[in-house]
Amino acid sequence: MIEQDTIKLLRECDAGIKMGVSSIDEVLESISNEKFKNYLISCKLEHEKLEKEVENYLDKYHDDGKEISPMAKTMSWIKTNARLVMDETDHTVADIMIDGCNMGIKSLNRYLNQYEAADERSKEIAKKLIYVEEELVSEMFQYL
Repeated sequence: MIEQDTIKLLRECDAGIKMGVSSIDEVLESISNEKFKNYLISCKLEHEKLEKEVENYLDKYHDDGKEISPMAKTMSWIKTNARLVMDETDHTVADIMIDGCNMGIKSLNRYLNQYEAADERSKEIAKKLIYVEEELVSEMFQYL
């Protein structure tokens, strides 16, 4: 049970990280404030660092991780681009990022509860990802 919950939690972290990186990539070109853009680039690098950690740990279990569902990726792309077409400002980008991070935080906390038998290392990775997302949300408020 521990191994199954560990793999499932790591897979969800993997998909969440990939969604975060994809979302950041989608909005970068719409940002006019250089400080804001540089902050999101550093967040993307932090996500990619966590992604490597998750992938390395999943390798131990001979698991390839979890890709973003094509439907989720498409819906995110449509929502993001529709909002940016209507109002391509840093305020809109910040709002989009806050919404995405909050969904990720909610999901990761649900998975932590759902896969409670996961080992401590995978739980710490999930908590670290939650922390990174919470920090990103906190930083975004100044751009609303």
